[in-house]
Amino acid sequence: MSHNLITLSRITKSGAINFVRNFSLSIAAMAIMVVTLTIILFSIVANVTFNQQINQVTSKINISVFLKNSVTTKQKNQLVAQLKALPNVASVQYLSKQQALESFLSDPANQNLLGAIQESGNTLPPTIHIKPRDLNHIEGIKNFLSQPRVESLQSAPTSYSGARKQAIDNISHAANILREIGIIAVIVFAVISALIIFNTIQMAIFNRREELQIMRLLGATTWYIRGPFVAESVIYGVLSGAISTLLIWLSLVFSSQALQASSLGLLKIGYSKDYFYGNWYWLLLLEMGLGILIGAASSVIATRRYLKFKTSK
Repeated sequence: MSHNLITLSRITKSGAINFVRNFSLSIAAMAIMVVTLTIILFSIVANVTFNQQINQVTSKINISVFLKNSVTTKQKNQLVAQLKALPNVASVQYLSKQQALESFLSDPANQNLLGAIQESGNTLPPTIHIKPRDLNHIEGIKNFLSQPRVESLQSAPTSYSGARKQAIDNISHAANILREIGIIAVIVFAVISALIIFNTIQMAIFNRREELQIMRLLGATTWYIRGPFVAESVIYGVLSGAISTLLIWLSLVFSSQALQASSLGLLKIGYSKDYFYGNWYWLLLLEMGLGILIGAASSVIATRRYLKFKTSK
């Protein structure tokens, strides 16, 4: 056990020496890894914030079904039960004519219509409010409501039509596009980072080829030769993870102070900062873990590919 610890200590020390020895190459490798991890962390924070904003918007979005006055209680109850059984329906609320009127008048914007309603009477139909779970699959609800037997109970088209339909579809489409862009950016920069580290380790092996050949002749194991390069890449990951986390923290602090506002478009800076402060420890561990994973994987592949023939002579 003590022998293994001593070996691990020597490998780690050699990796740290290699990091200092190849400082210029190390800085280049770390720079692109910092960019990658910063993009990943920004994507996480932005995605959480954006999802919170989307949830706030979608929580207020529902589909209203306007029923005919002639619809019986049995037909109403049957329709409500069928709607609740749909997989993408979160909740269903039925409002009678009186309840629909009270809900309409509860909006301050409609108070000026009170006089007209009192003169003409309650012309609002019984209404069913449907709250969807996922806006991406809202068509399933619309297809159900478009069935002839269901349409025969309706006094007017549902609220999921015209400009309202377009607004709901635009929100759903924008959310999907932003998520896809974030995923693509993370993948692209992760690949670039891995390639940079791969080439850095390759160059280090080439520069130390004579030293590695002597170590092989003296009986050093493959892992003892390969270990320092893996340890060096792990150092890249740890430092890059810490730096990227620091950069995101500084960007949130300064952007909030500079703008003196809580939002930047759809990105609520106040919420982003609160989320980061509440989860910075786990985000830091995640960044370091991803950095170590990218660096170690690239190093292992590079050493497995180049170390054999560089030290075989």
